[in-house]
Amino acid sequence: MPEFLFQHRRQLLAAAAALVLLLLAARFLLPAGTTTPAAPLPPPSGLGASAAAAPHARVVVDVVGAVRQPGLYRLEQGARIADAVARAGGATRKAELAQVNLAAPLADGEQVVVPRRGTAVPAGSGAGSTAGAGSPSAPVQLSTATLEQLDTLPGIGPTTAQKILDYRTKHGAFNSVDELDAVPGIGPKRLDELRDLVVP
Repeated sequence: MPEFLFQHRRQLLAAAAALVLLLLAARFLLPAGTTTPAAPLPPPSGLGASAAAAPHARVVVDVVGAVRQPGLYRLEQGARIADAVARAGGATRKAELAQVNLAAPLADGEQVVVPRRGTAVPAGSGAGSTAGAGSPSAPVQLSTATLEQLDTLPGIGPTTAQKILDYRTKHGAFNSVDELDAVPGIGPKRLDELRDLVVP
């Protein structure tokens, strides 16, 4: 009889221990099982998706004219022409910013033309001007300009224009306006005069 009581007591203790373990497990699992911490998780994942898409929400623009560093620039979508001019090193002292709508939003593939003082810009072309090379409102593109277009530049006659074409034939497209310094007949002073009138 005492042995039976001892076994019965052991079974009761085991059952009590199992019950305590179940209660503890339920107590710790219930808070973990609630979705209160999980509720904020979807917004961060949504933000992660938009952040992943952010690099694609960019525009590429061509900034030319009276800026310190003309060229192609990638900016966030929603950026303004003022942002593009700033990325291009800012306007030069000869820039006519009154003819540029700096507040206008940028569009992908747009050409931002910052005109020189004394040149006219067609209405509505403060940015995205598609005027051809050699027109008064757009800089001459050294890599594509014809002899006649180069001849319209101040201080560049037919002979120097031909030298520019020869240089281009030998070395390929211009990567920088500074390359003009390597063309015979164009020195630092002439290069400085042409800097705001030409683009690579």
